[in-house]
Amino acid sequence: MAYRRLRLVLGDQLNEKHSWFATPNEETVYCLFETHSEASYCEHHVQKITGFFLAMRAFADRLRELGHQVLYRNLDETRSLGLESITDCVDHFAREHDIQTFEYQLPDEYRLDQELKAYAEKVGGVSYDTEHFMSTRDDVTKLFHGKRSYLMETFYREMRRRHNVLMDANGEPATGQWNYDQENRGTLPKDISFPTASVFPRDATDIAELIERHGIKTMGRMKDNHFTYPITRAECLEALEDFCTKRLQFFGTYQDAMTVHDPLLYHANLSFAMNTKMLTPREVIDRAIRAYQDDPEHISFNQVEGFVRQIIGWREYMRGVYWDQMPAFESVNALEHDLSLPKWYWTGKTKMNCLAHAVNQSLDLAYAHHIQRLMITGNFALILGAHPDDVDAWYLGVYIDAVQWVEITNTRGMSQRADGGLVATKPYCSSANYINKMSDYCKSCHYNYKKRTGEDACPFNSLYWDFLDRHRERFESNFRMKMMYKAWERKGSAEQTAILERAAWVKANREEL
Repeated sequence: MAYRRLRLVLGDQLNEKHSWFATPNEETVYCLFETHSEASYCEHHVQKITGFFLAMRAFADRLRELGHQVLYRNLDETRSLGLESITDCVDHFAREHDIQTFEYQLPDEYRLDQELKAYAEKVGGVSYDTEHFMSTRDDVTKLFHGKRSYLMETFYREMRRRHNVLMDANGEPATGQWNYDQENRGTLPKDISFPTASVFPRDATDIAELIERHGIKTMGRMKDNHFTYPITRAECLEALEDFCTKRLQFFGTYQDAMTVHDPLLYHANLSFAMNTKMLTPREVIDRAIRAYQDDPEHISFNQVEGFVRQIIGWREYMRGVYWDQMPAFESVNALEHDLSLPKWYWTGKTKMNCLAHAVNQSLDLAYAHHIQRLMITGNFALILGAHPDDVDAWYLGVYIDAVQWVEITNTRGMSQRADGGLVATKPYCSSANYINKMSDYCKSCHYNYKKRTGEDACPFNSLYWDFLDRHRERFESNFRMKMMYKAWERKGSAEQTAILERAAWVKANREEL
């Protein structure tokens, strides 16, 4: 077959509704490549690599079903030809098929954007929008031009207005209230139950063996090579429907709650489907809004508003911050934190029950919901003083939905405050009191969540006060933290000294906690 045009499809561009695929053309070939560079640029969770490869293969099959010409090369094939990177593959097959035109969709990761931009300039290639996001790369830059700090709420309201989401006929929020965050912090009742989520089990032994065969270092676990995430658009739509009918009714209320009894609670777990573009943000929020409109007796407004805010507020906002701040954002470390992240982040072997649970869940499922990421694993790394490079590496690797544009802005920005406060108005830190309030982790822990000092004192407590003390000059005037500094002062010098000594011991012995 003689092709004139080569169109590259990346592993996170699996959008069959893209205008590219409207009409088959025998002279156009769509290329998908499994490459060593993409599988090893960080230490990925084994389920993350598995998920991307399975979804890419399924997408190639789907394009063939739709009548398109497809060139797919798996990792065995690309490596046998000595092709390590995406552009190596494109260049090889463009030469092999005497391609006249190279086209690609704009990547969402800076490193690939630069790589493909340079290659396209060399060969005269043409770029296209991914037709996925509801905002543009530079919307955040334009909205906050000249501002020292950004505010997600401002961006969120602009998105609501622009796309007429949950708005009335006069261009005002449908209920007269923009944000229901105060109603979305409920603690779990003792007698609450959790609906079983749909899963899509398949044997991924061939992928696991492929990864091992090429010596790719991974993290995490995939029990019996059993993979359960959706990898086709049809499966993703089924997962969306499952969320809207079974879990949306409690999503907002309990989105900040945590429990040892269920990894998902009422969360959607659609981020892998969305970050690979098998689902679009517009169809996801439209389906959730329709579920609310069809059943307002069971799905209250705060549930759907909280979900919409996560999608068109936070997700789109993070992307805008990414393109506004890269590549400098990769190296910011405003708090000058420099400790290594404990090795048990990679094993789950710690006596702290909250961290053991959140880390082991992450290693087992390549998933943790947002409050586990922010207020358990992220919170501990922040108050410990872990280097943001270490934290970035762990978060980018461990989660199946982790692509850099959304990971690094959440990690280095919101979670670790390495950006100096650009993204968030306060550091997201807490003592064990918050964890005990929002979860059942503390009830069966080796440490006592009430104690600040002593061998059995919860490490979160001393580290929290130590964090506030060592960064006092930076945070004391923050209007959201003044109360905590007043509480610190009331403890008196003797108690403060004891707490700081305990924190020093915790940091020095972090591997044994």
